[in-house]
Amino acid sequence: MPIDLPGPALGLFELESLARGPVVADAILKQARVRIAIAEAVSPGKYLLVFSGEVGEAEESFKAGLEAAGPRLLDKLFLPHIAEGVVSALDGVFAKVGADDSVGLVELHTVSATLLAADAALKKARVQLTALHLAKGIGGKGWFSLAGVQHDVEAALDGAAAAVEPTRLVATELIQRPHAELRGRVV
Repeated sequence: MPIDLPGPALGLFELESLARGPVVADAILKQARVRIAIAEAVSPGKYLLVFSGEVGEAEESFKAGLEAAGPRLLDKLFLPHIAEGVVSALDGVFAKVGADDSVGLVELHTVSATLLAADAALKKARVQLTALHLAKGIGGKGWFSLAGVQHDVEAALDGAAAAVEPTRLVATELIQRPHAELRGRVV
């Protein structure tokens, strides 16, 4: 009988100090075997650190990161068993929108809410991420798009909205079968 191995986990720290960011990154990498997906300054003058690994290892690194961040920590998130599509999106791997697909767009006020909502959307219905944008150049906000059969996209949008506090959600939008020119550019 096969043993189910734990899936990936994702950790996030948003810091008010640009100088503290690399210190926290070093602490999480020294604590356990994890992989950094994002470690950079983002607007407006914050440091964003996102990493992934097996659940136990990522949890140990998350604890070390919390300690290293100290009072410079603005936001944090730990998601065990995150949807694989979110990890792929952080690596820049996205699905393409098919001619018959509908597209859902979700905009949120924070990076942690964006990742939480994207995870919930992918777990709620049979959809794929087609874009994920976090913080940089958009005032610290985040947004993502997903594609699939319309009823699945609608369910995923509902799941994304339900996963976050209402004050963190800016908007959800649905585009039924977007125009061909739009499919390759915006979504």
